[in-house]
Amino acid sequence: MEERFQCAPGPVGWRYVADRADGLHTDLTVDSRWCPVRMELRTRDWLVRGGLTGPELLWLRSPAGSGAPPLESPGTTEHAVRAVGFLGDSPGFLVAVARSLRLEAGAQADVRLVRLSGSQLAALTVRQRWRLAEITRHDTDLGPLPVERYEVTDLATGETVALHLAGDVVLEAPGIELTELENPPTLG
Repeated sequence: MEERFQCAPGPVGWRYVADRADGLHTDLTVDSRWCPVRMELRTRDWLVRGGLTGPELLWLRSPAGSGAPPLESPGTTEHAVRAVGFLGDSPGFLVAVARSLRLEAGAQADVRLVRLSGSQLAALTVRQRWRLAEITRHDTDLGPLPVERYEVTDLATGETVALHLAGDVVLEAPGIELTELENPPTLG
């Protein structure tokens, strides 16, 4: 599924906004430590808003399209769990988690995250081990581009996947392939 996105540093930290043809809208804002201060996911049927409040991740899930103001409609539920961030079907979440860990090459960290998935935006708390396996430099017209390869292991299943990041852009991950980029990634 093709996703069109914009991302850039901002006054709070970094913001990622994206839309997909299936109706998924992602709006993620992180602070200078890459912690989610505001997150909104919207499908045709559901709306989820949340962020980190101290040691807990808090989110509200509401049916969309009820005519009531967002998150005030009947059926809105509030959730909280000790976790450091969100995962979703958008690559922006992978960038935020990777950057929040601030790993050096060869280092790893175990994290607890809330995965929101599918058209229902169903929530599942997952534990993962993120390892920054290597950093390679690629020559470009604008100078060397550092590309980081992460190995992410689901601690419940033992399954490990690889993902490649350049600054604030996911180049490749399971189910994700960057095909076009209007501007170079932000590396700072």
